[in-house]
Amino acid sequence: MTLVANHPERNIIRVQLKQNVVLKELRGSEMEALEPYLTVENHQKGDLLLRQGVHDMEQYFVLDGILKRVVTNQDAKEMILRFPAERDIETSYAAWRLGTPTPYSIVCVTKARVARMPLQQWVAFLESHSQVKAAFEYEVMNLMSSIMGHAITLHLLDAPGRVHRFMRKYPELFERLPKKELAAYLNLSPETLSRLKNQGKI
Repeated sequence: MTLVANHPERNIIRVQLKQNVVLKELRGSEMEALEPYLTVENHQKGDLLLRQGVHDMEQYFVLDGILKRVVTNQDAKEMILRFPAERDIETSYAAWRLGTPTPYSIVCVTKARVARMPLQQWVAFLESHSQVKAAFEYEVMNLMSSIMGHAITLHLLDAPGRVHRFMRKYPELFERLPKKELAAYLNLSPETLSRLKNQGKI
């Protein structure tokens, strides 16, 4: 865990932060004000960033790699809700606002580098930067809408349809994701996904 200013690759990290879907709204002086709260971490595939059911929450900015938001039921059955990658965010903002435990875990799908900060400090920063707050809250709503759309897709589309929808919406992730993870997200077996690909249906 290293502060941005102390990181040996701080110049690259600052460029990556400036490309983030929310932080790109920040002026230089605002980024400088935020930077002391951000720590940079490298993670391995399978590392757990946030555990479902906790109240201690953080804000994440993805610099490299792919994460997954995943919910687990009492029988340990998992459902993947989304795959944030570079320039994206992960957050438990809605749960924090409602005063409830986070309803999902955040796990590394690949090796990943993230910048993170306590959610309470991020919210305090937003309160004094209305333009960034508006962009962030829009992105949170966009993510929730996307997850709802995915849930509906699982019920309404057949297997090829689900795969085609993913390829249309997230073409940059299709080849990068481990096929086991992609199959789980689409509620398919890895064998079915492989068969569709081999038959030329995707």
